[in-house]
This record gives sequence, structure tokens and C-alpha cells, in this order.
Amino acid sequence: MARFLAGAAACFLLLTGAFLFWQSRAEEAPLLPAAPPARAASGVLRLPDPPEATAKSREERRFSRADKDKDGKIQREEILAPRRKAFAKLDTNGNGSLSFEEWADKSIDKFDGADKDRSGWLSASEYATTAPPPPKKKRCSC
Repeated sequence: MARFLAGAAACFLLLTGAFLFWQSRAEEAPLLPAAPPARAASGVLRLPDPPEATAKSREERRFSRADKDKDGKIQREEILAPRRKAFAKLDTNGNGSLSFEEWADKSIDKFDGADKDRSGWLSASEYATTAPPPPKKKRCSC
């Protein structure tokens, strides 16, 4: 009886091996269809690559921002005007000099304005409100 079961198991394994070998030789159908041939770009709008800013053009833009009257020259007053405005905001009595008290008053006012809960100290969120505003981005005139 054991010989009979061993023979049956051997036949079963032989048939299973033959079946797996036969299936591995079968041709596989492609998973994706072939790509269609390329068309001519008759109806497709191709945009050119945008130009890259060179160091010279960046420097020219910086020069143009500093040249307020657009005469091709930068005078001392054009460079110093923004600094004079910032100084004038701090010089509260207008005497042309900035004392420690004037600077401290401005700093204390800034601190008091940021200390919303009047705790005497600034939390991280309160301190974040003292940062200067980010510079305004110019919009593209395209």
C-alpha cells in the first residue's frame, strides 16, 4: 500500500512540475499597449524657456532702485534718504541728534505694544510681532 501511495505522489508531483514548466513557457501579453507615434507640433503651443537673470542684470536693477531721480547717477542724498527717514522717526525732539532716552523710549514703546497680556515679558508669539514687515514684492508687469 505504501508503494501505491508513493507512486501516486510521484505521479502527482511529475504532472505538477510539467504543468508549471509548460505555463512558464507561455508568451506573456504586453501589460500596456504600445505608445502612439509622435505627432507634429502643429496644434501644440511651445513656450520658450524663460531667460535667466545674470549677475549684471541684478546689479542693474539694484542700481535702478538706488537711482531715485533716474538720471543715471546716484547722489549721496539718494543713498542716505531712507536712513534719514528712519533717523527722523527716532529723533522725537527734532534736534538732529539721537539721545539714549529717545532710542529707549522707542524700544520701550515697541515692547509695551508687543506685551499683550502685560506680563512684563514676551512670549515667542508676542516677540514675533516685533519683527519688521517683509519687503513688498513688486508685481510682474507682464
